[in-house]
Amino acid sequence: MGSLVECPVEEVLTVIEPTVKEQILKDLDRLSPELQQRALKLVHNLADPFPKGASIEDLMSVAGILDDESAREMIEAIEEGCERVDPEGW
Repeated sequence: MGSLVECPVEEVLTVIEPTVKEQILKDLDRLSPELQQRALKLVHNLADPFPKGASIEDLMSVAGILDDESAREMIEAIEEGCERVDPEGW
C-alpha cells in the first residue's frame, strides 16, 4: 500500500489512499458533464449527508411574525395535510 493523503472535508479530516483518489479522478474524466454533476452531488452527499439547517439568528428573526389566527390556520393545515396515510400511495 502507498502512503496516505489527508484531504479535508468540511471540518472533518479524511484519509484517502492515492490510488483510490487517482482512480476516481480517471473515471470522472471519462464522464459526460451531466454525469460529472451527478457524481459531484453523490460525493457531496456522502461527505456531508445532513443538510445544514437555519441558524438560531435566522429563526429568531422570524419569531413572532404570525398573528394568533394565522398561526392557528397554519397548524390546522399542517395537521390536516400531514397526518394522513394513503395506503394506496405506496
